[in-house]
Amino acid sequence: MAQTSTRMLQLLSLLQTHRHWPGNELADRLEVSPRTLRRDVDRLRELGYPVRASRGVDGGYQLSPGAALPPLVLDDEEAVAIAVGLQAAASSAVAGMAESSVRALTKLVRVMPQRLRRRVDALHAVTVPGAWERAGEVVEPTVLTTLAQACRDDERLRFGYTAADGRVSDRHVEPHRLVSLGRRWYLVAYDVERADWRSFRLDRLQRPAGTGARFAPRRLPAEDAAAFVQAGTGPRATAHAVAAVVELPAARVREHVGRWGDVEDLGPDRCRLRMATDAFDWPAMVLGSLGAEFTVEEPPALVEHLRRCAELFTRAVS
Repeated sequence: MAQTSTRMLQLLSLLQTHRHWPGNELADRLEVSPRTLRRDVDRLRELGYPVRASRGVDGGYQLSPGAALPPLVLDDEEAVAIAVGLQAAASSAVAGMAESSVRALTKLVRVMPQRLRRRVDALHAVTVPGAWERAGEVVEPTVLTTLAQACRDDERLRFGYTAADGRVSDRHVEPHRLVSLGRRWYLVAYDVERADWRSFRLDRLQRPAGTGARFAPRRLPAEDAAAFVQAGTGPRATAHAVAAVVELPAARVREHVGRWGDVEDLGPDRCRLRMATDAFDWPAMVLGSLGAEFTVEEPPALVEHLRRCAELFTRAVS
């Protein structure tokens, strides 16, 4: 039975590397008879792999797209490449990609041999990300995967945390969910020692480690984890509400800014863009990258910021 299972994995790997395999060549590679090959193909079909067979002189086998994604067999190089790509996607600005990338990365890291994890870490260490991140706000993929695994496994965590006022404390929590909001990651968790729910910015979190202790999940006092974070990170004294009328269709602006702003349709070629920010560099970059006329409605401080930027750029090209 072990030989059959090993042979089927080899067959699946071969089918995933070529669009079409002649039957006799595939049988030779597996060192089996054509009859045994047919039985192995039937077993793969029973497991949900859509293997298509063709007859004739050029007959053979081909793995076709199916209704669902079956398990994949990856070699070392492919696994490392996917892990590195998922790390990049986890910190990207593509709407909806960050959370799903972390979930996929967590599954992959869970079963990845230690030798491949070291290669992934080495590649990440010498790679400079091109994301629009502020200094000190980049979250390491290893932190994301550690927290994601603890959320999935209902395992208590310990970590150091630096509050907004600079105070450092040790936390013991029951993790609930990871949330990507704006350009930051948050952990929603029940703080065991404070007996209350909290949200933690991941860029302020140090050395997370599982304790091995499991817990029964508690009911979150909010509609969902994202709503809980938003309620705790709402408008602050230092936050700015930005509104600007842009001379572009709302659909184009919405596609450009994604979840970083709210877009209100004002007509065929006009819309209002609203953003919440604690620094004007970000909305200035977004508005400038749209490549269209715009008028700032609020706040006046953004107008002054744009004027200073314009003077700076003018001096640079004069």
